Amino acid sequence: MAVGYSVSKRFSPLRLALVLAFVAGGSSWCVEPKGATNGGDVRLSPPAQPPQIVFASDSAIVPLQALFSDPAIVIGLQKLHAGVALALADLSPGRADVVRKLNRAGIPVTAWLALPMDQGYYMNAGNEPETAARFAAFQKWTEENGLQWAAIGLDIEPDIRDFAALRNHKLRLLGKMVARYCEPGRARRARQSYAGLILQMQANGYRVETYQFPFIADERNAHTTLLERLFGLVDVRGNTEVLMLYTSFNHTMDSAVVWKYGPEAQAIAIGSTKSDPATDAQFPPLTWDELSHDLLVASHFSHVVAIYSLEGCVQQGFLPKLMTLDWNQAVTIPGASVAKVDRMRSRIHTILWIGANLPYFVSLALGLAVWRIAARRKHKRLAAGG
Repeated sequence: MAVGYSVSKRFSPLRLALVLAFVAGGSSWCVEPKGATNGGDVRLSPPAQPPQIVFASDSAIVPLQALFSDPAIVIGLQKLHAGVALALADLSPGRADVVRKLNRAGIPVTAWLALPMDQGYYMNAGNEPETAARFAAFQKWTEENGLQWAAIGLDIEPDIRDFAALRNHKLRLLGKMVARYCEPGRARRARQSYAGLILQMQANGYRVETYQFPFIADERNAHTTLLERLFGLVDVRGNTEVLMLYTSFNHTMDSAVVWKYGPEAQAIAIGSTKSDPATDAQFPPLTWDELSHDLLVASHFSHVVAIYSLEGCVQQGFLPKLMTLDWNQAVTIPGASVAKVDRMRSRIHTILWIGANLPYFVSLALGLAVWRIAARRKHKRLAAGG
């Protein structure tokens, strides 16, 4: 659904995005959406109907309580008929109070499960046992506090500790990734474990949403498991898979990211609207025009659109604007942005294909090297004998 930022957390999605997304290239293999074009531009008619909006919220407990102590925020959510996906970084009495307040207000709340930082924070191939334990603790906490949930959300991203290692211990992280690459069974076991956990959640009456990077769609198209093996992503689905199509990572791509990945999404999350002084210079939050543009495009593919984040929308005064958004307007996506996303996806596909077939290339290179060494020795023996 949404990516949990903060100065420390923001490295998780950004690093993967920078590795894959900013390596442009054209794509003939991805699913092509339909739309009217004019000189390469894509022009979309108004959506059939407005989507339901779900705001992601990942504040620490004190600012979270302050946020929902403002009656205007709760009333705004009610008027928008919006839901909230609440990150459960802790299972505290204070967070339970916030959930009960939203329950009483009739606002649907999704339990966005999160782990302690020392367990990786996000769900991935390296912490399924911790995720299962977290779900058990969540059930107990829910029962003790009488909480009601619209769904459970599993945010599947790389281990946040890997990205701390990327800053401070690059060689150590490289060694871990090489070891993961050489262990293809890890991805299969992770899929099986999380599939079993999702079934357990569903058996307990919960709808389950999985929040995925859009690159998981590229991996499926390329028929590889490279991202799963290297980054610990898990290609598993619950009731609904939400692709996180965040145009704030590269504003020049405009809503073309949503347009190109939208046909492969069961639901869509857009963002980020949240300002962070540590990263705003490189990755500024979406403006109102950008957010509304993404929202209109996403509504062509999904009846539910998540926005990361509620805090950012409040900071920028977007809630009143969302109440008066004109859903009957057409939108145009520049052809240059569409072409840029096409090139990006093509090169991602190439990287995935090469990475998946690297053992064959290495074996071929070693075979050729052995053959050349043998041929040289044979030539020397013949020359010496002559």
